[in-house]
Amino acid sequence: MTRTIALASAALVAAWAAGPAAAQEELGPRLSIELNAAETDAGSCKLSFVVMNGHPTAIDRAVFETVLFDAEGQVDRLTLFDFGALPAGRTRVRQFVIPETGCDGLGRVLFNGAETCEAGDLGAGACEADLRLETRTGIEVSG
Repeated sequence: MTRTIALASAALVAAWAAGPAAAQEELGPRLSIELNAAETDAGSCKLSFVVMNGHPTAIDRAVFETVLFDAEGQVDRLTLFDFGALPAGRTRVRQFVIPETGCDGLGRVLFNGAETCEAGDLGAGACEADLRLETRTGIEVSG
């Protein structure tokens, strides 16, 4: 089983290295959102997300209702993260500033659902179907 996971991971890394088209094939028809960095600046938390649209066509606008939980697991706030346009097979970085909150005060980011998903022929479900959420920070990301 470990060998299978290692081979799958190696295939994904190779696809990303080969370029957007190969990465899109490896991702399949889904949206991938990674919380890549969290930085406290002047009492606010700046969250940086790396987004990959694995669908065959662009998503014109994706807005997610997002719930922020504090380090103790209590709801801090509900907010909307507007990821804007997401071209097919292209990586985009989006940043959001959470005012009056240090990043060390956040424990989890929950993607509650798509508030807006303008995806043409893909339909409104393109933003949520097989949504892949990951984190490279100490803040949990779920959906």
